[in-house]
Amino acid sequence: MKKIILSVAVLAFSFSFAQKKEVASAFKAIESGDLTTANAQISAAEASLGGKTYLLEPALLEQYYYTKGIALVKAGKTSEGAEVLAKISELGKEKIYTGKNAEKQKVYFVGKAAADASGVSGLKEETYVPTTTPKIGNEVNSIINKINDETMKAYNAKSYAQAGKGFLEIYNLLKAAGSDDKLYKYYSALAYAQGNVSDESSKLFSELINEGYTGVKTEYKAKNKKTGQVENLDKNSFELYKKMGAASDYTDFKTENTPSVEQELYETAASLYVDAKKYDEALSLIDKGLAKFPKSSKLSELKGTTYYKSGKMDQFLNNLKEQVAKDPNDKVSWYNLGVLSSKDPSKLAEAEGYFKKSLEIDPAYKEALQGIIFNIYISADDKAIEAIETARKAKKTELYNRLLSERRERFAKALPYAEKWYALEPKNIEVVSLLKGLYLTSHNDAKFQELKAVEAALNAAGK
Repeated sequence: MKKIILSVAVLAFSFSFAQKKEVASAFKAIESGDLTTANAQISAAEASLGGKTYLLEPALLEQYYYTKGIALVKAGKTSEGAEVLAKISELGKEKIYTGKNAEKQKVYFVGKAAADASGVSGLKEETYVPTTTPKIGNEVNSIINKINDETMKAYNAKSYAQAGKGFLEIYNLLKAAGSDDKLYKYYSALAYAQGNVSDESSKLFSELINEGYTGVKTEYKAKNKKTGQVENLDKNSFELYKKMGAASDYTDFKTENTPSVEQELYETAASLYVDAKKYDEALSLIDKGLAKFPKSSKLSELKGTTYYKSGKMDQFLNNLKEQVAKDPNDKVSWYNLGVLSSKDPSKLAEAEGYFKKSLEIDPAYKEALQGIIFNIYISADDKAIEAIETARKAKKTELYNRLLSERRERFAKALPYAEKWYALEPKNIEVVSLLKGLYLTSHNDAKFQELKAVEAALNAAGK
């Protein structure tokens, strides 16, 4: 018998025909409520596809998503099902790019990104209108209400991770039913952030940014003539009642836009990336955010923090200088400039000026008081004492006296800052001991004895 050799084209046709038959059978089964058959047929189709859903024409792909999504939802796997069903709305929003691949198979790529990534040339652009959206609404309405109740209970109980999952399920189910209300996706991102599920939260915030979500929503309001209360109306009712004029039950019609949350999206997502030590992602997002919101002090501060935590000290220093140039009253940036500059012995005078600038803005800024005392005036006191002792032993009287005088001058400069710190924290043993030593060095015996007694009392109380 002559051996039969099937051509590539015939194999491709058979392969395609099998997929169509299995998906169509699965769709009919789910429509009739036969979950067992639907799942079996979808599993068979997936085994043939091997993940290559681009081989399914849009109508068939919609049936595949619908069948699989509904089956998952009915099996209690709401998150997975909602995510699959949500893909149906993308079929209607994205362009479909069709053509043939190197194996001569007909391909259907959803969206330009998928088409470009395929490497297939000569694709034609088409559109598709999903038909299962009303069916999805009928199937998931009761489920959405149930999930919403459970999600709100979880959120009020501060079970934020569970609430984040629930809000995302609601978003995907509504999207699948034809209502792409990103408010629930935003709620999910916030809940995950509150529950410290940083990876999921930052992913959702980044998606919202890339999707252009701002949170701005038009509210339609009017006063009810019978109750005198201002009520929120849907757009159609608002316009209808407004056209009715005096015959309407409402008056004082007005529209209002809710505030934009776009800047908050950038700030929160960047902060989450920093906390997760994803510094490259943080910097990329921060730069994008600052291009849109150049006056965001939060983003500028996060940029400096990212540079600092990632060890990019030169960039951190430059960022601080940019900060104080934009906001001369930013005491924290002046303080940070002082800390960084004081690490270079040749820049102590410059660092001293930065600390003083911070204290001009806030004389009670404890960190700046500590910074100027320890980083500038007494930072190298051990070396100073060593040099003084060396000069004494060598009987270099002139050098000894000069070094001793210089030390007293530094301590005299530190004294008013230490006194201010003590006034802020009179029971802090660290500042009490410091001040006692400064009074001793300055030969102020009365103050020395006073602080010595305070120190003893604090030590006794702490035992």
